[in-house]
Amino acid sequence: MKNFKDSFADVLFEALDGHLDKQKISLMIEKPKFEHMGDLAFPCYELAKILRKSPQGIAADLAGKIGSPFFEKIEAAGGYLNAFLEKATVSASVIQQVLTEKETYGDANLGNGQAITIDLSSPNIAKPFSMGHLRSTVIGNALALISEKCGYRAVRINHLGDWGTQFGKLIVAYKLWGNEEKVKQQPIKELLKLYVQFHEEAEANPELEDMGRQWFKKLEDGDGEALSLWKWFREESLKEFSKIYDLLGIRFDSTNGEAFYNDKMDRVVELLKEKKLLIKSDGAQVVQLEDLPPCLIKKKDGTTLYATRDLAAAIYRHETYGSVQSLYVVGNEQSLHFKQLFSVLEKMGFTWAGGLVHIPFGMMLKDGKKMSTRKGKVVLLEEVLHEAISLALEDILKKNPNLPAKEEVARQVGTGAVIFHDLKNFRMNDIEFSLEDMLRFEGETGPYVQYTHARASSLLRKGKFAESSGDIQIGDPEAWPVVTTLMAFPEAVKRAFAEYDPSQIAKYVIELSRAFNKYYASVRFLEESSQKQARLSLVYSVTIVLKEGLRLLGIQAPEEM
Repeated sequence: MKNFKDSFADVLFEALDGHLDKQKISLMIEKPKFEHMGDLAFPCYELAKILRKSPQGIAADLAGKIGSPFFEKIEAAGGYLNAFLEKATVSASVIQQVLTEKETYGDANLGNGQAITIDLSSPNIAKPFSMGHLRSTVIGNALALISEKCGYRAVRINHLGDWGTQFGKLIVAYKLWGNEEKVKQQPIKELLKLYVQFHEEAEANPELEDMGRQWFKKLEDGDGEALSLWKWFREESLKEFSKIYDLLGIRFDSTNGEAFYNDKMDRVVELLKEKKLLIKSDGAQVVQLEDLPPCLIKKKDGTTLYATRDLAAAIYRHETYGSVQSLYVVGNEQSLHFKQLFSVLEKMGFTWAGGLVHIPFGMMLKDGKKMSTRKGKVVLLEEVLHEAISLALEDILKKNPNLPAKEEVARQVGTGAVIFHDLKNFRMNDIEFSLEDMLRFEGETGPYVQYTHARASSLLRKGKFAESSGDIQIGDPEAWPVVTTLMAFPEAVKRAFAEYDPSQIAKYVIELSRAFNKYYASVRFLEESSQKQARLSLVYSVTIVLKEGLRLLGIQAPEEM
């Protein structure tokens, strides 16, 4: 697509006779706060020192020197040079580009097909999939989709929490209080009840904690009974999790959990010894790090830790996928762990460790507090999704009872509402769980964007729109904010990728929906006139970009609602 910001940078570069390089000029170009100030603005203050002239004088000089068929006018305003795009020409160019490229509009070949591994979701087996796990799952999935849009090959990894001391504790709880029939009937709910009971009983009886550690050691040593129970817990959990992933429309390239790396950790310990990085500290084995606490590799009793496993996983993934970046979409509370992990890999001499990135995020709160599986304070994601779908269906039955495929549309709207409620927030913000807010069908919500897409699709059907190479010159002044928002999509995609921030896309689709709905309220699209085809071409462009924007968030766009 013709990038009009680049066009402005080109003419400025020529007019400035090389006093600033083109990339610097492009970075300095801004979008003015108000429409009457133009579409693009260039501040001249930095040039004042170089040219020894006032910013106002520089802006006035430049205004007299430059011009382009894409600009209606270029004027000096104080120390700024403001450019007004030529609306009819630019509108036709933008619409034509979207109609030509369709869902590939906004694609960027930043990655050139290289792999990015993305560690996302990663729930613990034998525990319910709670609302607390939603964040890693949907942020990670959106980053995978955005990475692919930017030309990378995304490898989605569900690093299941299927190993660790908690399984020793769960085995103890099952042996003391468990009932095989009850677990078979409701595996996750019963296992959660046992896990919570263990922690309640351990407060009065600390010996239980030692028993838990002993059973985990048995598990690590390959004890038959321990392994059999562990495998059973794992299989039942995966069946439950797959129902949720199916509802959300999320797939994985790998579900290798922590246990997968059991036979790969000795190599890590040997490499650390070879490089003389491993030292003894109070009976444990650690790696000393600058400006960080030491990284624990093995405890006194010889059991391994998360760090050992994550080092093995990082090495395995790089060797298996040849990834140029590895993203770890894991909560903010794990920041120190990842700093230590990346630092150890750098000390080991792995140059690719520079491409490892922790993508932290805030917590999902309930009544202002973190949800805790240990204390049983948990909101189950599957229940929330089913309730959201049920409420969406109720709404459809009230407003549009003759809608075809009601159940499928309700699924798209219900799950879309839950996903969008998370992704519209900058990931570092904590989110207060509120089913009511999540399911609002107006304001900054997924259903609002989906409804805008359905409304635009309906216009195309009623107007019997057929693509043609006819005139797409639009004379409506109200169409201009829609066009300029469409123009901004490729930049929003790149920004979301660069900042690992899906909320950039969520904010973008809200902005495009608002611009379109304002335009919709001011124009009679279906009235026979010389502008009908051009207007419907713009409507079609909006459906293309809204659908693609929602897809990047992992949300579907119904054509009817």
